[in-house]
Amino acid sequence: MKTNTKSLVLLGVLTAIELVFLLTPIGTVPIGPLSITLGVIPVAIAAIALGPVGGLILGSVFGIMSFLQCIGIGVPSGMGAILFEINPFLAFIQRFIPRALDGLLLGFIFQGVSKLNKETACFVTGFCSAFLNTLFFMSALVLLFGNTEYVQGLMDGKNVIAFIIGFVGINAVVEMVASTVVVGLVGVALHAAKLVGQPKTA
Repeated sequence: MKTNTKSLVLLGVLTAIELVFLLTPIGTVPIGPLSITLGVIPVAIAAIALGPVGGLILGSVFGIMSFLQCIGIGVPSGMGAILFEINPFLAFIQRFIPRALDGLLLGFIFQGVSKLNKETACFVTGFCSAFLNTLFFMSALVLLFGNTEYVQGLMDGKNVIAFIIGFVGINAVVEMVASTVVVGLVGVALHAAKLVGQPKTA
């Protein structure tokens, strides 16, 4: 990420939007123990506009705020509160690492796909932001808390893949559609307005 004034301002604006999404009901729609979140959208836009480092920074902000939701800061997370009671440290890992890793990888995904077509890359990055976030989040849940009574109760005898698909269900689909459309359109608009730099080619 180039640390010029334009990049810093954009990073600040995206961080502010991320905080609004995660501290108010605007960006979160609770559905059962999970919720549809718009928090992946600023992360993906940062990855498009500022590269892997920008994506990592916004993903880290997302991860920290997601953890704070476990203790009632921002929009409370029922699942997060239970996981925090079981093991606060593992709850932090489960909430933080998937978000930060998502942002980092999105930057590389955009850079790779944009060598073929930058408009397509914006939509692909939008889709991957929600898809990878769900994949990493649920994988970390099963890996870190899969043996707990709480998660075993949620799984109800299902295998891991069936559990993840059934558990996230419509939440993941809505997040993927929203993220693909919004991030794609915003990314294309930023490039058309020349508000973000052109990706480097090999």
